Amino acid sequence: MRVGRAARGAEGRSVKSRFTLCLAGALWVALLAAARPAAGQVVEQIVTASAQGYTISGLVTRLAEAKTFRHGIALFPGSPGIMRLREENGQPRFELGGNFLVRARRDWLDEETLVVTVDAPSDQWNSFDQWSRERPRYGADVALLIAEVQRRFPVAEWSFAGHSEGSVSAFHAARMNPALAKRVILTASVFRPGKNGPGLSGVSWDELKAKLLWVHHEDDPCEYTLYREARRYAEKTKAPLVTVRGGGPASGPPCMPSTQHGFIGAERATVLATHAWIKGGAAPAEVRP
Repeated sequence: MRVGRAARGAEGRSVKSRFTLCLAGALWVALLAAARPAAGQVVEQIVTASAQGYTISGLVTRLAEAKTFRHGIALFPGSPGIMRLREENGQPRFELGGNFLVRARRDWLDEETLVVTVDAPSDQWNSFDQWSRERPRYGADVALLIAEVQRRFPVAEWSFAGHSEGSVSAFHAARMNPALAKRVILTASVFRPGKNGPGLSGVSWDELKAKLLWVHHEDDPCEYTLYREARRYAEKTKAPLVTVRGGGPASGPPCMPSTQHGFIGAERATVLATHAWIKGGAAPAEVRP
């Protein structure tokens, strides 16, 4: 049977497409392997910076044998963003342990990566609304904390990552510190206004100088963080979007971190994809656990 020119062209394009997908898959496997945390003891400590009449603290997480770092990743947890970091019997204690970024913080680690999970300023432990994160003081507070971490642990460059309402913190902290934040990762971002603030609905994206990556679960059930909005914002900002699929089982109300809103059952795969983007500049369009 004779095959027409159009059919041969379509077949050629199909083969080329399959080859491209295989090549992309191979690259992603290599990046994933490179991003896996090195074996070793994990150590954590609270670092605190003092301002006028209040403090801001972060939980520093690293491998014990690592002393200098190519990458520092500042994590901004979701609502209410108040960890109440403290020491009890010589050990760090905090709230928000169930938040996606907090519970997955160790998955970012390797021999050249340090993580600091950022608490709300101490004078805002009773109320940490989104409007306070837009103000210059918050940008200065985050810079003060990062400088204190940097004084103890040399870090070459910083990336900021926020989850849910923490996406508002990460965006504004990066916007106000363009020389500090080289990259911003916004996960399960708050797009719609609510009682705690406007989310990302009215921000000026031109003011963000850092490279931007969106990460969102396809089945995010929270009304303020819908996946279709993530697609729209990714197109608007011309930034890549990593779509997370699968995971579970989910439990609790829609906007809680124990649902797809918090990448439940897909935490590690989500973090590794994001970490690969930080280290190599490439991330997959889709992630499954």
